[in-house]
Amino acid sequence: MSEGRLTDRAYAAIVRIINDEALAVGDRLPSEARLAESFGMSRAIVREALARLASDGITEARRGAGSYVKRRPSARLDTHMPMDTLASAMGTYEVRFVLEAEAARLAAQRRSPAQMEAIERALAALRAALLSNAPAHDEDWRLHRAIVEATANASFPLVFDQLLDGVMRVLRAGVDISRSRPPAVIGAMMEEHDAIVDAIRAQDADGAALAMRWHLSQGRRRLMP
Repeated sequence: MSEGRLTDRAYAAIVRIINDEALAVGDRLPSEARLAESFGMSRAIVREALARLASDGITEARRGAGSYVKRRPSARLDTHMPMDTLASAMGTYEVRFVLEAEAARLAAQRRSPAQMEAIERALAALRAALLSNAPAHDEDWRLHRAIVEATANASFPLVFDQLLDGVMRVLRAGVDISRSRPPAVIGAMMEEHDAIVDAIRAQDADGAALAMRWHLSQGRRRLMP
């Protein structure tokens, strides 16, 4: 099995420990050595899994003291993806931070009037879906893809489409989890999309990139309680 797959397995196993043992925010995880022994894996694999969990905001490392729970993944994630796919689904965010922030920047610089209209239509469709009880993940994907298409670089959609499965999993989960919380959470999600589109409309390249990075960082946080 590849090292990447082993890391994904270790990532999922650590999340199971957090959930199954009902570890609270601030609780200490077992040591790297104990986790490695329990999983039958090397400490290097466990260390990489913990580093990815920290990047995703689930754990935090404290120098000389080990790793601690920073946020618990929402229990509702289980209804949208098996835990053994969580690592790869969350990993799409790292790619999206780079790809979509630059796509938003280029879209602000290069979008044609027709592409701007397509982005506006996709935004309106997402707003209608989010404010109803209907699923909204397809509309969310279409808005992000319309922005990617507006880069006027055919390579961006080709790369973005490779992320489809992972992105759709987190979009479904993100909308469902957000709807289980106060209405202000859905409102914030819509405001983030509005800010991205406003910047593209104004041809504010830096503002569009910043708004996209903020939206993606908040989207990742919404997967946690």
